[in-house]
Parts: sequence; C-alpha cells; structure tokens
Amino acid sequence: MADDETRVGVVYHDAVSDEQQAAMNWLRTQPMDTRVLSFTELQSGTADVDALWWHRDAPFEGREVRAATVEAFESFLADGGGLLLTLRALSAVERLGIDPVAPDVTGVESVTEPTGVLWRPIYDDHTAVSAFDSVRIPVCDRGAVPIARYERVVPSRGEVLASAIRGERDVPHEMTVVSWNRGSGVVGVGAPVAFDEPADPTVATARSDLVAGCLSAVVGGDQPHRPKSASSLAALREALADDPTRPRYHFTPPANWLNDPNGLICWNGQYHVFYQYNPAGPFHNAIHWGHTVSDDLLHWRDEPVALAPSPGGPDRDGCWSGCAVDDDGTPTILYTGGNGRWQLPCVATSPDPKLRRWEKDPGNPVIEEPPSELELLSSEHWEVEFRDHAVWREGDTWYQIIGSGVVDRGGTALLYASSDLREWEYLGPLLVGSDGHGAVWECPELLELGDRSLLHVSNYEDVVYFLGRLREGTFEAEHQGVLDHGDFYAPQSLRDDDRYLTWGWLPETRGPSAQWDAGWSGVLSLPRVLSLGDDGRLRQRPAAEVDQLRRRRLSTAVPDTIGGDRHTLGVGGRTLEVALDVSLADASAFELSVFESADREERTAIRYTRESQVVVDRSASSRDGIGATDSQRMPVTPYDEPLSLRAFLDESVLELYANGRHCLTSRVYPSPESAGISVATEGGRASLRSFDVWALEAAITPGPRPSSRAGEEPQ
Repeated sequence: MADDETRVGVVYHDAVSDEQQAAMNWLRTQPMDTRVLSFTELQSGTADVDALWWHRDAPFEGREVRAATVEAFESFLADGGGLLLTLRALSAVERLGIDPVAPDVTGVESVTEPTGVLWRPIYDDHTAVSAFDSVRIPVCDRGAVPIARYERVVPSRGEVLASAIRGERDVPHEMTVVSWNRGSGVVGVGAPVAFDEPADPTVATARSDLVAGCLSAVVGGDQPHRPKSASSLAALREALADDPTRPRYHFTPPANWLNDPNGLICWNGQYHVFYQYNPAGPFHNAIHWGHTVSDDLLHWRDEPVALAPSPGGPDRDGCWSGCAVDDDGTPTILYTGGNGRWQLPCVATSPDPKLRRWEKDPGNPVIEEPPSELELLSSEHWEVEFRDHAVWREGDTWYQIIGSGVVDRGGTALLYASSDLREWEYLGPLLVGSDGHGAVWECPELLELGDRSLLHVSNYEDVVYFLGRLREGTFEAEHQGVLDHGDFYAPQSLRDDDRYLTWGWLPETRGPSAQWDAGWSGVLSLPRVLSLGDDGRLRQRPAAEVDQLRRRRLSTAVPDTIGGDRHTLGVGGRTLEVALDVSLADASAFELSVFESADREERTAIRYTRESQVVVDRSASSRDGIGATDSQRMPVTPYDEPLSLRAFLDESVLELYANGRHCLTSRVYPSPESAGISVATEGGRASLRSFDVWALEAAITPGPRPSSRAGEEPQ
C-alpha cells in the first residue's frame, strides 16, 4: 500500500502540460514521496522510486517514445517497479512493449454528465477500488478530457478491470482500465481522470480515491492478468459459485460472456464444445473461442481459450462462429474472422490431441470476398452480412454453407464446395427465405436425418427449421417449424455415431446491468438428440446420458386425479427434473408451478391448455421484476392425447420437452428461497398417469454451493 514511504516518480516528455502540473499538485497532497522525472532523467537509470506515473493529455507525435525510453521503462519493471498509465498514456502500451494490442480509441471526449469507470465485480477486492462500495465510479462530470480505451479489441496480455459509465448508463464495450502483471504491477486508466478540470466535490473525491488506489495497486504488486490456464479459469468459476441464479448442470462460462456453441467435435474419445467467449466481461464484444471438454456429456472441465484475435490479422476484431471437422486425422476449424467492416472465413488446425492449441492458416481468409452474383445485405456494422459456417464432406468434396441475406428477399444459406478446405467455389444459394423467415440467417446448419435433410437457421428471433431434400445444390423444403419456442438461439450439432447431438445458446433475459453485476452471461442447453419420427416429422429429446444426472428420486405423493384445490408437493428444489404424463379429462387447463415461494407471490407457471398449447407464464417469475415477464407458447397437438412433459429446472433455466417433439426454454430469475412445486387445474379435473421428481447433480463443482440446493425438503 502507498504511504509516506512510497516514492512515486511522475514522468513527462519534453515539457510539463497544465494537466500534468495539476496532477502533480494533487499528488503532493497525498501521503507519498513525489518526484518529477523527465524522460532524460528516466533514461539515466537514476530513478530511485517505487512506482512511475505517466499521466499524459497530449496526443503522441512522431517517435517521442524512443528506444532508450522503452528500455528505461522495461528495466524499471524488470527491477520490480510499478507503473501507472493514465489518460492517453494508456495508448503507449504497444510502444512500451507491454502489450501488442493498443487501445483502438484515443482522443478528446466532451463530458457533460457524470462519467467514469464500471468496475468488474469479480475484481471488487482490487486495491484500486478499496475506497468504494460500488462498482460504478464517476470520475469526471464536465469538460473536454483526453481518453484512451479499448472498444473493438481487447489487450492480448492484460486483464480488463473496468469499462465505462455515462450518467445512469453502463457502457460495457468501452473498456477503460487494464492491468498487467509486470514488475510489481502495471495499471492503465484511459478513463477521464483529468485534474485540470473543475468537478463536483463528490466526483473529485472519487477521482482522487481511484487514482490513489491505482498507485497503491502498482506498488503492492500481484496484478490480475488474463486467465489463460485451466486452473485460473477454475478460480474465476469458484468466485461466482455462490450465485443462486447460476445454473449447476447446464454449462455456463467460467465468468464473463458466452453465446453460440461452436466447433463441436468428438476427438480421442472426448466431447469438445467451443463457444463464443468475451474474456473482458459479461457482454458481447471482442469474441474469442472458449473451450470445455467432457468424457460423458454431463460433467464439463474448463480448458484454456482456444482461439483469440490476432493483432493485424483477418480476425483482429473477433473470432466468430464456426465449426470443426476431421480432415483425414487433422482437427480443423472454419470460423468467421472480423476485421473492420469485413467478416470472412478463416481456417485453423490443431496438432494437439487435447485440442488446446490451434494454428491459424497463413492463407486466411480462405474466401476473400462474398459472392457478387447476389445483392447481399449490408448493415451499419458490416459491409456484407456474411458469416457462420457449417461444413460436411461427401466423397472427396467438402461443402459448406454460410449465413447471409438477400436484399428485398430474405435470409439465405450460401453453398460452397472445396477439395481441401482452403480453395472454395461458390455454387449458389442453398435456400432463400421468404416473409417471416428473417432478413438475415445466422448459424445455418444442414443435417442428414435418414431420407430427409434438416436445415435450421437463426434469424435474430427464432431458430427456424426446414425439413426436405437436398437436390443438385438446392434445398427443397417440405415442412418448416421452430426448433425451440423460447430463449434458445444459434444451435450447433455434432455427429456421435448414429445420432446428432445439438446444443443451443440460452441468452439472458435480464438487463445488461444485472448481467454485469452477476459477472457472467449465457448458458448452453442440455445436449439434445434430433431425429425423424415415423411420421417424417422432427423429434427432439434430451441425450440419454442426461438421465445419469439424477441423484435421487424425491417422494411426491401426487394424486392420480387433480381438480379443485391446488396440491403443493412436499418436496422442492432449484436443480430438478420433473417428468409427468397428464390428460385433460374435463379441465380446461393443467398447471405445474415451479420456482414457487411459500406465499406463491413468486412462481413460474407451466400450463397445458385445451387450446393445444403449453404456456410458460413469467409474469410472477421474479419478485424483483428481473428478467422477462411475458408468456411463451409452444403448440402441442392434438390436445386430447396425454402430454408427456420433461421439465428441467436449473436455478435460472427452465428447459421443457413435450411429447418428444417440441421444446421451450425459459430464463427466469427467482429469489433463492423460491423452490416450491405445486399442481392445479382450471375448470375441471385432469388425470396424472405419472409424476416423478429427481434431484439432479451439478455438472461443474468448483467450490462450495449455496445452502438452498436441489431436493431439500421445505422446513
């Protein structure tokens, strides 16, 4: 910790600016020994200080950070010194050899409202924020202030500690505070911590406390750095283990952000699931590929990040969705690389039997531009909407489809062919959607299910599927539907012997600020098996292995006939499977209520109605109003057959399978104590042919679990 004995050297180039002088004047009011060092003095090697502070407001010009200056900083850090970089100085990390990725946004920002840092809750014990009881810290409320920050990219070696706030708004994609574990610590603060600007006393105090805390942090050492090993990822997971909204047997990221499942492959007897991952926090930005592996489809182990953007490469701004194939014994990934306004296909291969290390093809991107034969959609962000890959092999030829959209027509899946996964020939659109199918198709996938093919696409709202036949490079759709009627998106599948296993992304329905405060976002569904029934229609069911999660069967004592009064079960829990078969005798509806509080003010109702629907009513799912409050509807026909329902409850996930045909997934956020279950009918009686409840075990157990766990009998 910094104190009267701490020696801080304030460095400057050429001349001291008014802003630098104001910062020095402030520092002299702090309990630290302050010294002022020019770059020349720094290069002389006589700086007898514990930490250097480079506070710079002017833009960089020419080669003012010369080799001798870089060597002086490197030598100081090598000797165990600490370094604080503020305002534009943060943008010098590449020049100083601290990180190959510099902030991509620098300049002067006009501040007209309280603006500051949005600290990551997983680092709320960091010395820099020891003076605060909130992760939202305003440090400037007016003026034209120099700044530096990461937006489309993230540092390669450093760990993002904070993003930005503007007034009442969180702005996660503006990353303003970064730490590096060099010397006794390097911290960069590109937020508007300007001392030569007037500020409200409360804001000025916060600015002072933050900068003083950062100086203490770089003196104290042991700065957080990017978690890259399995053990460091496990530590992140353990830090969030007590969150009562975090699923226990559905896969979640160790922390931060998860979206699309990617690169699903069974390799050397293990199941590998990669996924879209942002290491900088629980928001969609600067996408990497996270990695998890399982021996049994149930219990998952975190692996190091598999793909990261390459500075200056075609994936500089993100390694987005793609797939994995076995290319004659070489595991190969095709993924979308983002660079500026372009997104193009890239290839990577792995020489590692555990698939931890991947080598990007030097010829990337392997398709240099989208096809010009169609008028493909452009957008605010992309020159052409052209992304996400599904690849398969027929004989000696590889085929892939890429998602896009045709102007004034609809979403499309574009078909390509190749002999080597590097040189691709455009064959034309596999299928172009019409009204109601979405303007852009993401994450297309084509699966062979016996004598029919299944094409599914994600259109920003739903996962639409088409059953039909592939003939001469075009898809002839015979039937269409929706793969899941709830919070489910961007699924991907792998071939596992004679079955397809499919996972989807279950996005959060709570707001960005709630996700930030939780420290994580995004869940993967249970693995599903997709197949065709005897009637030629799609079937979906949980993989058979899911049954092995059943830890114990709970006594329910539910009557065979339900009518009149509500029946409350004597057991409950938040990590359960409920399986039942019910027929509507003369009732208009049967209701299963889960995540229920003792007073029933908080509950999620699952209703089976005579109108041939299963309805999930989320209007009372959260006492605090967190998350969606709408009703979700899933058609089940005909109504007069028994409804066979499997409901998987997992803290904030409700995943339903109806009659082995239909799926509906909900995200709800009940209070920790809401773990009850009850059943009731409306307008008559219903017949329960079976009713079973199992407590399910966790898929990942990094540390202690909250006290209210599955299968506990209410007290």
